Amino acid sequence: MNETPEPTPSRKCIAIRLLFTLLFLAVYCVLKFLLAVTTIFQFIYLFITLKTNEPVRVFANKVVTLAYKVWRYITLNDNQRPFPFSEFPGELEPPETEVKF
Repeated sequence: MNETPEPTPSRKCIAIRLLFTLLFLAVYCVLKFLLAVTTIFQFIYLFITLKTNEPVRVFANKVVTLAYKVWRYITLNDNQRPFPFSEFPGELEPPETEVKF
């Protein structure tokens, strides 16, 4: 069992990753605000119409998936930079077919 040791990253690579991490921390703050606004809108819509807005549910699910991908990158659990440096992620899990209260 001949295992080759992983190459040690250079300080330049670490600094670049740190800069991207700081950028994606700012992106996450925007995503968090967007999710809060989307959630409030969804509940106001639900309260008025007594039904969910499906396009908003799908949008929110995609934003949550993007936020998850951002956190995986920030915490060094994923090496692929999230959107816009890669494809917009698909849904991790589809929304529930029916919302129950």
